[in-house]
Amino acid sequence: MSNDEIFAAAYREHYWAVSRYVARRLDGRVDDVEEVVAEVFTVAWRRRADLPAAALPWLYGVARNCLANAVRGHGRRRRLVDRLGNDDTAHGRHIAAGPEADTPGGWVHEALARLSAADQEVLRLTAWEQLGIEEVAVALGCGHRAASMRLHRARRRLRAEIDQLCPEPPIAEHSCMTAPKEHGHG
Repeated sequence: MSNDEIFAAAYREHYWAVSRYVARRLDGRVDDVEEVVAEVFTVAWRRRADLPAAALPWLYGVARNCLANAVRGHGRRRRLVDRLGNDDTAHGRHIAAGPEADTPGGWVHEALARLSAADQEVLRLTAWEQLGIEEVAVALGCGHRAASMRLHRARRRLRAEIDQLCPEPPIAEHSCMTAPKEHGHG
């Protein structure tokens, strides 16, 4: 197969996986998802001679870099708008969360948000993208042992954050939900 055919096959096979990967990391900024995904495949097209046989982890690595660029750009635009005074808070428009804002398992996302970006990424690659440690290593651009250690440490830090959020064993009445305890009747 030619490099063009290899790229076309990778595009067809992995477009939606890359789109989901990007969408989960942009927290609902739908307009930016298509732009970042297009950039991922633009880079892949330019580097189509470098596409490995197992292209998805490599594409995730490219997507990480494109996301980092998009986030930096978004931050620069946000700071500019803030300096100009055109943001919603400057004009008295505030969005208040309703009672339905507490989603089941929201405490997991809160604990995850407390971790470093690097810890979040290694956990998301294994949980959301369901990559094995070899594939995580490719996506992160590091060796197998380094990826394994990063995952181990990230899991340990996530556990510590969860323990801080839910210091006592969670019960059904708390925000950290578990299955209700069974009580025997005698």
